[in-house]
Amino acid sequence: MKLNTVILAAGKGTRMHSLDENKSKCSFEIFHKPLILYVLDAVNELKPDRNVVVVGRGAEELTKIVYGRALTVEQKHQLGTADALKAGISKLDKEEGTTVVLNGDSPLIRGETLQKAYEFHKENHSKLTIITATLNEKNAYGRIKRLPNGQVEKIIETKDLKDDELNLNEINSGIYFIDNEVLYKEIDLIEPKNAQHEYYLTDIVGLAIKDGYKVCAYTIEDAKEIGGVNDRIDLMKAFEYLKVRINTNHLLNGVTIFDINNTYIGPDVKISSDVEIYPNTWILGQSTILPNNIIGPNSYLENVRIGESNHILSCHIVDTKIGYHNELGPYVRMRGGCIIEDHCRVGNFVELKNVHLHDGVKSAHLTYLGDSELGDNTNVGCGVITANYDGANKFHTIIGKNVFLGSNATLIAPIEVHDDAFVAAGSTITSEVLSNDLAIARARQVNKKGYAKVLRDKAKEKKNS
Repeated sequence: MKLNTVILAAGKGTRMHSLDENKSKCSFEIFHKPLILYVLDAVNELKPDRNVVVVGRGAEELTKIVYGRALTVEQKHQLGTADALKAGISKLDKEEGTTVVLNGDSPLIRGETLQKAYEFHKENHSKLTIITATLNEKNAYGRIKRLPNGQVEKIIETKDLKDDELNLNEINSGIYFIDNEVLYKEIDLIEPKNAQHEYYLTDIVGLAIKDGYKVCAYTIEDAKEIGGVNDRIDLMKAFEYLKVRINTNHLLNGVTIFDINNTYIGPDVKISSDVEIYPNTWILGQSTILPNNIIGPNSYLENVRIGESNHILSCHIVDTKIGYHNELGPYVRMRGGCIIEDHCRVGNFVELKNVHLHDGVKSAHLTYLGDSELGDNTNVGCGVITANYDGANKFHTIIGKNVFLGSNATLIAPIEVHDDAFVAAGSTITSEVLSNDLAIARARQVNKKGYAKVLRDKAKEKKNS
C-alpha cells in the first residue's frame, strides 16, 4: 500500500504583512531555508511514494522551491482546508494506502515524530489518526474530546466549548494520517456550514466517526512541534526554537558551543566532534566541518567544506573549500568558489574571490585577490591586488610556486607569474614574469629639494583666495 503526503501551503499569509503581494507565507525563511522545506524534510523520513504541495498565493515561487521534491497543484479559490486537500489528492491515485496531511507553515515538526505517529496509526488499525498535544493555557486550537476507550469522539472548536468541556486541553495539530478509503469517501461529504462558507478539513473527523470508522489520536510530548507560523512573531519564535534545538543536538554530539543563545547553525550543517564555536557565529547552508576546528567569534560561514585543525577568526566565508591547518582571519572575506588547501595563512582585511591557494600560501593583510591561482609557498605582501576586471570581462591570474609579491604590487590580468619569481614592491605588472625573474615596474624616485614648502604655500594661497 502506498503512503502519500499532501502539504497545504495555499494560505494568503496576510498577517506576515509582506510588501510583496505574491509572496507565499511558506516561502519565508529560517536560517535561509524556506518553511516548506522543513516540512518536506520531515515527511521524507517517512519515505513517501509521492509528495504534493497545494499552492495558492506565491504559487510560482513555491513551485520553484519544491521542484524535484514534490508535485504542486494550485487551489484556485480560497474555500478552506478541505477544499485545498481536495485539490491535493487530485494528483494522487485512488489506491489503497494512507495519505498524510500537513500544513506547510509548521517547520518544527520532526520526522521522527511523524514516523512514530505512522506506526501508531498502523498498529492500532486506525482509519484516521490525528497528531495532538497537550496545552494548559487558553488558545485557539480545536480541542479533542475522547471516548472512554481512548478513541476520538469529536473535535470541538474553542468558541464552541461548553461548560463541561472547558477543561479539555488536548489540541488538534492539523496533521492527519487518513486511510484513502475514508479520505475519498468523506472528502466529498464536507459542506460549508459556517459563516465563512468554507470547507473545513476538521469536519472529516466527525464524518468518519459518524460512519463508524476508528479515529485515534497520537499525543506528542512537545507541543511546540505543531506550532504554525502565522505572523512575524511566530516566525521569530520558530527561529529561536530551532536555534536551541539544533545547537543542543550538536552539543550532545561533541561540539563545543560556548554561547548557545548567540550561535546560529542551520539545519543542514554537519559538524564533527571536537569543534569549538565561539559566540556570534553563523554557520548556514550545506556546510560540513571536520574535527579540531576553532571557529569565531564573529564569523559567518555559508556553504563551506572545512577540513581539520583550522582556526577561523572573525571571517565572512561563502561557497569555499578549506583544507587542513589553516589560519584565517581576522576580517577575511572569501566568496565565489574559493579553495584554500593546507597550511595557508590569510590574515587581516584580505578578500578572496574565486581564488585557489595551494599549500603554504601566505597573504597576511590588506589584499584583494580575484580569479587567481597561487602555487605552493607563495608570499603575498600587504596591499597586493590582482586586477581581474576591465569593466566588462573577468580575467584570470596565475601565480606559481615560491613567488614573492612585494607590498602594493598590482597584477593586471590576464597574466602569469612563474615559479620562484620576485615582484618588487609598488610595481604594476602587465606582462608575464618568467621563473626566477625579478619584475620591477615603477618610476625612478626623484627628490626635489625644498619643493614641499612650495606646495604647501601654494595650497594656502588657494585656500585663502
